[in-house]
Amino acid sequence: MVYQRWAVLSEISDRPTENSTSPIPFMHLIERLKTEKREGWRRFDINHGESIADHMYRMSIITMLAPPSLTSRVNIPRCTKMALIHDMAESLVGDITPPENIPKTEKNRREAETMDYLCGTLLGNVYGGLPGKEMREVWQEYEDSNTEESLFVHDVDKIELLLQMVEYEKLYDATVDLSEFSRVARRLCLQEMKDWAQEILDERRAFWESKNRQAPEPEKSATTQEAFDNYYGNGSKD
Repeated sequence: MVYQRWAVLSEISDRPTENSTSPIPFMHLIERLKTEKREGWRRFDINHGESIADHMYRMSIITMLAPPSLTSRVNIPRCTKMALIHDMAESLVGDITPPENIPKTEKNRREAETMDYLCGTLLGNVYGGLPGKEMREVWQEYEDSNTEESLFVHDVDKIELLLQMVEYEKLYDATVDLSEFSRVARRLCLQEMKDWAQEILDERRAFWESKNRQAPEPEKSATTQEAFDNYYGNGSKD
């Protein structure tokens, strides 16, 4: 089935005014980021979990906590902005996850079209189109993954996921195994982020041991490593 962005827009009861000189229609549309849930958790019956906006908010805070070895070589304000923008397209395309087996190229196409709509059709006439142009450029930088800032934010995306994984396992008192998400630790690029990931995984291991159980390993989970590798293209497999 060919994806149609307009099919999603047609489902919105109050469709935003296009080509407006006001940012208000755009502001209304991105409210969807506050209500759209992150899909990965739903497969484990966590149906009232974090929203996309929740995820991006904590990511933005994490960028501000970058260790000095990173702040000396990356533009942190740009990273914070990137963290707040990188999943903006999901306001319309939704949260596409590895188990859906949608090719990364197709995922990128859907999201690029949506960002063109958000930043062009909705913001193109707002203040000379400059805010929309900047958002589109920052999003593309994240997608291209060619700058140290983008690599850092990709790593932060994974760190936030690891944090949430541990928090949900604790919330459900070790009755839910979310180990498949720990695979993202293998895809981290920057050593500083690898160190954070190890600290989080050590915390997870200690939690499961406190329940007199061994922390589950991702090799036993349903989602294949290949699906994760296709989805999280950057980083090391080691």
